Amino acid sequence: MDVQETTIRQLLEGSKQYAVPLYQRPYAWGRRQRTRLWRDVLALERTRRTSPAATHFMGSLVLSSGRIGPSGVEFLVVDGQQRLTTLSILLCALRDHLRAHRPDEPMLAASIHEQFVADRYKAGDERLKLLPSQADRGPYCAVVDGVAADEQSAVRAAYDDFRQALDAADGADEVGEPHFVERIRDAVLGGLAFVSITAKGDDDVYRIFESINNTGVQLTQGDLIRNHLFMRLGPDGAAVYASWWLPMQERLSSEDLELLFWLDAVATNPAVKQSEIHAFQQARLADLDDQAVTAEVVRFSRLSELLAVVRHPQREPDEAVRERLTRLQEWGSPTTVPITLRLLARRASGHSDSAEVAAALGVVESFLVRRAVAGRPGDGASRALLRACSILEDPDQPAADGVLGIGDAATVRAALSTGRRQFIDDDRVRAAVLDEPYYLRGRRPHQKLILAWIERTLRPREPVDVGRATVEHVLPQRMSADWRSALQRGLRPGESVDEVHDRLVHTLGNLTLTGSNGELGNQPFEWKRAEFAVSGFEMNRRIAEHEVWGAEEIRARGRWLADRICAEWIGPDTGASTSGTRWEVVHEAIAAVPPGRWTSFGDLASLVGTHPVPVGQHLASELVPGAHRVLHAPGTIPPASRWSTADGRDVRGVLTDEGVLFDPRTGRASQGQRIRSAALAARLATARGPAP
Repeated sequence: MDVQETTIRQLLEGSKQYAVPLYQRPYAWGRRQRTRLWRDVLALERTRRTSPAATHFMGSLVLSSGRIGPSGVEFLVVDGQQRLTTLSILLCALRDHLRAHRPDEPMLAASIHEQFVADRYKAGDERLKLLPSQADRGPYCAVVDGVAADEQSAVRAAYDDFRQALDAADGADEVGEPHFVERIRDAVLGGLAFVSITAKGDDDVYRIFESINNTGVQLTQGDLIRNHLFMRLGPDGAAVYASWWLPMQERLSSEDLELLFWLDAVATNPAVKQSEIHAFQQARLADLDDQAVTAEVVRFSRLSELLAVVRHPQREPDEAVRERLTRLQEWGSPTTVPITLRLLARRASGHSDSAEVAAALGVVESFLVRRAVAGRPGDGASRALLRACSILEDPDQPAADGVLGIGDAATVRAALSTGRRQFIDDDRVRAAVLDEPYYLRGRRPHQKLILAWIERTLRPREPVDVGRATVEHVLPQRMSADWRSALQRGLRPGESVDEVHDRLVHTLGNLTLTGSNGELGNQPFEWKRAEFAVSGFEMNRRIAEHEVWGAEEIRARGRWLADRICAEWIGPDTGASTSGTRWEVVHEAIAAVPPGRWTSFGDLASLVGTHPVPVGQHLASELVPGAHRVLHAPGTIPPASRWSTADGRDVRGVLTDEGVLFDPRTGRASQGQRIRSAALAARLATARGPAP
């Protein structure tokens, strides 16, 4: 490794080229960074008037020595490309400023261009002193060649800013300062200093890069993953970058690109944090060869197409799936994105179809709506959805007939139905609608959206526009004398007006949608009734059918709304409950599976009369001896197994050592070595011996 202090002049002069490798992010400096640099240059120019040797430190520049040929030396810019690109753009701006304002001295501009921007004796990309990555090459070449760009870019914006700054500064100093621009040029070329770190031979360039950037301040987790992938691929990555990575980078925002890598991780490992995705993905990719790394880039790119559909549901061709995606987008919760992406990926790989995806997304919506109605909108929902996501079989495995032997919708429903009663059942929905202060729970947009969706069920063929509508209390929050009298008429023995009002005013049965909330206020029901009768909302016209509005009417409407909610949004799978499951029998059955054989979650579930999903969840959270011999029904290895990570051993390797045969093409365990539920029962009976 060669470490030395250097300047821009020393870096760029001579037959050298600095190539920005594929793994680097596109040019991203904004006006704030450029303004700070320009101020530093101006300050340095002033200092050098009295101290000509003064410098300004620009930080480290990490390089990797590349090919050496007859035309010169190539260096790869491992770190520092943003600063080097910015300074090259500034040199182009200086060149063009001199061309415009000093036309009688053409050598001033020519010397900058030919010594520090482009070699006049070379052609094509080889002429460039700095060769940006493909994403920036077009805009950068337009600046170098002084031609108009096809479209605005960060490179062009930087050039325009520097031209304007030079014009302003030069104009202010014209009187008595004829050599101001030359001093700026000299400050840039000779006064901006770097520590150049050049890796050679066996130096680990990537470790040097990570030691500088792994703080996350300079690069995002997504940037670090991209860098790792393409540094692994080396020069062979150009075609992969152009065909797969660049379209993905253009398809998604930088935030969504980073999110994509996290979504991919949590699909099988729900505990991974977004700040840990670089380390997680790096460890996962460590043992892959170049062909497998290329396959990962292709897979990520295809996943990005699906994430783009999640973000823009109108791109989804299937009507039923498109409707479900649109509704989840209306809901606006990021917790639904991992499982949505997983379901779309399974369909894309042939594991599922559009009908299953639409039904499964409907289950996710039901899960969220029922929790919101019961006043538990965010309490553990994210963890529950991530667990459900991890149970869905990896879409990169060969397609099989369902997951755990059942369809995706049933799998998601069963997964959400187990655990700590996360999925709200009909009884709890009805109790919440009648007794809970819906208006005081959860997010206001969700309250409005649920009422809007109920309205759509009343008029399924007509569009429902709720854009300006607000949630209205029929019985007002502050009662007038008229309302107190109306409520008095329906009192039960021992009840008071204030007690009944406080208990019912915020319940769902007393809430509706209206476009004139401020006008209705605490007007008497007769007045509201007339307004509701001509409302565009069917639920309001139904309220107008009542002559009075009191406790009985609110309770009756609450029961009606609860019925509609239970009918419209499917509830939990009661068969998936883990209560009463005889886990000791499951453990005995697993112990009865000998080395060289395996069984499935479904076989164990049939044995004890439960659902495959809770069996999978139980084994993922408990250390059960022999649990590595429990696979998915098609013979694929489950992704989330406590056993598989407890001692670092690879499950497939252990099973292979025990004698289980795996198809080299599909990666599935032999069905001939599977022990099904009937055989498990027989083995248990034999192990226990005859009844006394």
